[in-house]
Amino acid sequence: MRTIDTLGDLSGKTVLVRSDFNVPLDGQTITDDGRIRAALPTLKRLLDAGTKVVIMAHLGRPKGEVNPDFSLAPVAARLEELAGVKVTLATDVIGEGAKQAVAETKAGEIVLLENIRFDPRETSKDDSEREQLASELAGLADAFVSDGFGVVHRKQASVYDIACALPSAAGELVVKEIESLRRATDNPERPYAVVLGGSKVSDKLGVIANLLDKADILLIGGGMAFTFLKAKGHEVGKSLLEEDQLDTVKGYIERAADKGVDLVVPVDVVVAPEFSKDAEATVVTADAIPADQMGLDIGPESQKLYAEKIASAKTVAWNGPMGVFEFDKFADGTRAVARALSEGDMFSVVGGGDSAAAVRLLGFDEATFSHISTGGGASLELLEGKTLPGIDVLEK
Repeated sequence: MRTIDTLGDLSGKTVLVRSDFNVPLDGQTITDDGRIRAALPTLKRLLDAGTKVVIMAHLGRPKGEVNPDFSLAPVAARLEELAGVKVTLATDVIGEGAKQAVAETKAGEIVLLENIRFDPRETSKDDSEREQLASELAGLADAFVSDGFGVVHRKQASVYDIACALPSAAGELVVKEIESLRRATDNPERPYAVVLGGSKVSDKLGVIANLLDKADILLIGGGMAFTFLKAKGHEVGKSLLEEDQLDTVKGYIERAADKGVDLVVPVDVVVAPEFSKDAEATVVTADAIPADQMGLDIGPESQKLYAEKIASAKTVAWNGPMGVFEFDKFADGTRAVARALSEGDMFSVVGGGDSAAAVRLLGFDEATFSHISTGGGASLELLEGKTLPGIDVLEK
């Protein structure tokens, strides 16, 4: 994979960077700036090399239309604070506002183009439309650095086509992400444990199918656990259940047994009568969930069991929370997994999205994990064994 070193001397040049600044907002307030912080090493390296940096990024899903609710203005303000250099937010994606902002910016400063997804060509399925946008963007710069790991699984203009239009390379974040995730999937030190959570089995079908050939231990939590419990013959009350996946899950359970994979599901569950932070929480065994209750977290015995399994591993990949960690009553399962990884002596990868948010929300020191990914979907697709277009184009 081409790295920044392959681009040669960048002094005095303009470098176009794709970053992932799709951060959570409460109004105009950024509630988790982890993705902005993760971009700083690459930006600092380019700025120190004497370049003018022009960043492309998206926020939310504006669906190809200009929508002030999805403006990158809050990101520009926070980036300026964190980077300690002038950051100019262009008034558009690739119009006169963008061209003027780039022209007026000095080396050692940053231009942030407005939300790239305001332009419908960014996500177009028509190759020629994406290529046209990429060509226009390429006119702003001398080279391209791909550093938005959260979007490298997308064949989009600012990710894939721009890499074909300019001398291109992976940024430091993308290099670190790929090295860490491949270490955890391609040739892991064993025992290799994978912790999967989140709400739906259907979101992780490909991951489970791929991991049954690779993992030694597979720990299942979150809402998806109840489809596994139902497949084992347990009633799950009002818990989240994907009836249409029961046969598939039964097949996974049988396949795990055949291959000697230790597939672990909760032995007890924290239940409540409704999905609410104030709901009365009760612990029941996994085979005794009342008909009028729903499971919202793995129980204390499951927490101990999962922590022991994690501690026994040399490599652990974690993707998806164990329960509704946003509600304190139902955060202990996710906290137990995070603690086991934080305190353990293993190579640990936290696979982006809700898992990364949980680590920060629950107050864990990020430095105690080997790697916390910035890309939920991208890390999932790597766990599935898929080729990522935004990486593939940098390896050709």
